[in-house]
Amino acid sequence: MKINNIDNMIGGWFIGNITPCVFSTPDVEVAVKKYRKGDYDAKHYHKLATEITLIVSGKVQMNGVEYKEGDILVIEPLEATDFLVLEDTITTVVKIPGATNDKYLI
Repeated sequence: MKINNIDNMIGGWFIGNITPCVFSTPDVEVAVKKYRKGDYDAKHYHKLATEITLIVSGKVQMNGVEYKEGDILVIEPLEATDFLVLEDTITTVVKIPGATNDKYLI
């Protein structure tokens, strides 16, 4: 058994074609991400990856729509969204396929 800690990972990404990670693969990327109220990611899209985000706790706004704990969002390639954190939030994010450098700002 190998043991690591999410605090050792960059941006919460722990599976993928990323260093460091606990399982290296180009097929998928997985992260647990922690955000503080007011954090913001500008509108962007992915050309290759489908991004699946589970709101584990907290509340966010994407494209003007609020999402809360338990909501699962599937963002298809070329679908643009921003990400505003309305209260401290934890998400689990899966990107399929793993696609390093596949984030395009609008």
